[in-house]
Amino acid sequence: MSTALAVHHGMFGRVALYNLDRSLSVHAHREGHLIFHVHGPVSSIRVDERVFPLSSGEAIAISPWQPHNYNSLNLNEPSLFLTLYIKPFWFLEASRQANASLRFGRNPIDVNGTIARLVTRVAAGMLDDADDTFVAGYLYELTQACFDQSWQWIDESAASERFTTPIRDFRVRNSVKLMKRSVSERVALDHIARDCGLSRPHFYKLFRQQVGITPNIYLNTLRMESAIDRLTTTHDAVTDIGLDLGFSSQASFSRFFIANVGIPPSDYRRVVHLAGAA
Repeated sequence: MSTALAVHHGMFGRVALYNLDRSLSVHAHREGHLIFHVHGPVSSIRVDERVFPLSSGEAIAISPWQPHNYNSLNLNEPSLFLTLYIKPFWFLEASRQANASLRFGRNPIDVNGTIARLVTRVAAGMLDDADDTFVAGYLYELTQACFDQSWQWIDESAASERFTTPIRDFRVRNSVKLMKRSVSERVALDHIARDCGLSRPHFYKLFRQQVGITPNIYLNTLRMESAIDRLTTTHDAVTDIGLDLGFSSQASFSRFFIANVGIPPSDYRRVVHLAGAA
């Protein structure tokens, strides 16, 4: 059974220790995402169109908005992962480098001695309820080490291709605004396409060309962010959160949350820790 051992939220974003024994749906994050295999059976993760193994000594770096999904290869025994969701602006501020970014050069990360020690320190600090500054400091060092490694041996022409350009088409920009405004409603993407003056097939094609992911994944990301924020910062009932996000029942909301995070929303709320909270 998939379980959350610890989840920390702070200025850095969020970091979690998960035992996962189930596969996840294709999803994306606006943060830089790092996944470290800590213990358990071999699994894999698909990023864009490539599949990477995840086992001891391996990690995966995922740039903001890169679609990906985790695949459990052993349903009888969970694997333990340390997962980081690092806000790009926090990393930029902490790095103090004008050319820093959280867009990684490549996805596979070799968990060498330095990175392995930092993973252990972050995980131990989370389980021991260490000082928030302690955890955040090691999170920055860990993210910086993975960022630097990901850009080794990447030439400048390849590097420039990794940086996304702003959304150029005004209709796609309008669709993004509409999704953000209506994330707490039962959104019909067909209606959004029509309101932007596009047919459904043209809307999906243009959105993916401009944003890099499908409208469905983008909208699901917004819904997940809203759900996690309310689970973390309010005492609203899980059922009410799901209904407010357009789900017909707590069961359907829980299925959606599990498919994207791996654990039920009630378990997430049970273990979450807010940095700086009393």
